[in-house]
Amino acid sequence: MIDQTTHQAEGRIGAAHPPTALRGELRRDEPLARHTTWRVGGPAARLYRPADRADLLAFLGSLPADEPLLWLGLGSNLLIADTGWPGTVIETQGCLTDMAVVAPGRLRFEAGVSCAKAARFATRQGLVGIEFLAGIPGTMGGALAMNAGAWGGETWPHVALVRTVDRAGSVRERGPQDFEVGYRHVVIPPGEWFLEAEMTLESGDTEAAQARIKALLERRAATQPTGLPSCGSVFRNPPDGHAARLIEACGLKGLRFGGAEVSPKHANFIINTGNASARDIARLIDHVQAEVERRHGVRLIPEVRRVGDFQL
Repeated sequence: MIDQTTHQAEGRIGAAHPPTALRGELRRDEPLARHTTWRVGGPAARLYRPADRADLLAFLGSLPADEPLLWLGLGSNLLIADTGWPGTVIETQGCLTDMAVVAPGRLRFEAGVSCAKAARFATRQGLVGIEFLAGIPGTMGGALAMNAGAWGGETWPHVALVRTVDRAGSVRERGPQDFEVGYRHVVIPPGEWFLEAEMTLESGDTEAAQARIKALLERRAATQPTGLPSCGSVFRNPPDGHAARLIEACGLKGLRFGGAEVSPKHANFIINTGNASARDIARLIDHVQAEVERRHGVRLIPEVRRVGDFQL
C-alpha cells in the first residue's frame, strides 16, 4: 500500500509527538529488493521517501524513540535479509539531491546526490579531485559512511565539514576530527546520520577532468560486471594486496550458491544471476572468505553491510 503526497502521521509513526503533516511518500510492506542494487531483500514495515530536507526533519521528529531505523541511498553496499526490515526505512535517493557552490573551491552535496553526479558537478565548476566518484554506484551519504574510494582516490580527504541529523530531527555540524576515518571505514557518533557534506577541491582543467571520468568509466565497464545486479566490490582490499586476485587464485570465479555467483569477469563481485536470495549471497560471501583464509591465510573484510536476520 502506498500513501503519497500530504498525509497525517498515524499508528506507530507519529506516536512520539502529535500527528504532523508530512509531504513525503510512505509505503507499507515495501519489498526492499526494489531498492537495492543486488535486487534482493524482504519487505520493510514502512519505507519513507521525504519530500525535502524540512520534511525529513519533521518525519524524524514524529518517530517513536524505539523505532528501528535504516537509511537507504542507492542500496549498493547493503545486503538486506530475505525477512526484510521490521521498522522504518528512509530512502534519500531522489530527494536529498541539492548541490551548490558555497565558496571558491568549496561545494556542498546533500546525502541523496549520486556519486556520479557529484563528480560531474565538480568538473563543471573547474574543480578536480573527486573524479573517482563517477565509478562508485552509490550516493554521497553512503560515500561518507564508508569513505568510498576507487582508483587511488577516497572521499574523506576532501571533506571540510559535514552536517548530521539524529532521530529527533536535530542537525549538527561536525568536522573531520569528530570521526574515526579509515580504509572503507568510518565511525560516526551513535544515533546520527549524514545529511550533507561540504568538500574542498583544487582548481583544474575541466576538459581534462571530464576525460579522466570517461576513461575511468570505460575501464570500469571493461573490467567489472556493470550490467548485472551486484553491490560493487564485496571485500576490502587487504594491505598490499587485492581481494580479487586472492579469490581468483582460489579458483572461485564462477562458483554459484543458488542464484548467487562469483563473477567470471571480476572475482571481487558477486552477482545475482536472476533468482538469488539474500541467503544465497550471504552463504557465498562466507564461503569465499573462508576459502581465501584457508588457502592464503588472509581474512578478507567485507565492504557490504548485512541488515536484518540471517539464518544461514
